[in-house]
Amino acid sequence: GEVAAMVGVATSTLRYYEAEGVLPDVERSVGGQRRYSDADLGSLRVVECLKSSGLTIKEIKAFMDMCEEGDASLADRLELFRSPPRDRRPARRPPRP
Repeated sequence: GEVAAMVGVATSTLRYYEAEGVLPDVERSVGGQRRYSDADLGSLRVVECLKSSGLTIKEIKAFMDMCEEGDASLADRLELFRSPPRDRRPARRPPRP
């Protein structure tokens, strides 16, 4: 729960991201407990930013996969944001006071 609290998501969300391949290869202890690295935390922050921009999980996974390819995928990443939303849900807005 500590990492979930740091990023501002539920622990079930972390498990979902892992199951969907958005955050693959999370290290595990001998007992099976997840051990998030600093790189994992950075990725989680990027995922949350992408989610708040309205990208779907499928699009976020594609973006994260492209990041693994390095600079060769910069044009494709930009195109993801320039393309019209297909199945995108609207970005979450903070509740009104």
